[in-house]
Amino acid sequence: MKTYMANNQTVERKWFVIDAKGQRLGRLSTEVAAILRGKHKPTFTPHVDCGDYVIVINAKDIELTGNKWADKKYYSHSQYPGSLKVTNAATMNEKHPGRMVEMSIKGMLPKGRLGRQMYKKLFVYANEAHPHQAQKPEVLELKG
Repeated sequence: MKTYMANNQTVERKWFVIDAKGQRLGRLSTEVAAILRGKHKPTFTPHVDCGDYVIVINAKDIELTGNKWADKKYYSHSQYPGSLKVTNAATMNEKHPGRMVEMSIKGMLPKGRLGRQMYKKLFVYANEAHPHQAQKPEVLELKG
């Protein structure tokens, strides 16, 4: 019996909509990263992008536990001396709703060319509205 290997011509992709309202950030991110990678399919092949497209709506209504809204820090640096910028989770969610979800999911994807290709299939929106109605996305309920 031969081992099945997926390739770009044989992969069938679906579109999923996930509502982030009331979801925990880490729990949501692990599920979405697994769908983007294609680990939920029986034809999963590690070196091929066999994942599906994911639309995350209501990203501004994500939940964090404990004191993470004040204590969780996001760092950015432009590689110039003295240019380190530190932002906490509450300010990040206020100024850029959805960026916390994007950064969390991106960190769980593989690094390199394949991970960047998988990341392009993620669409995060702060509200319920999204412009992907033509793709007929399926609503996906997450556990928890």
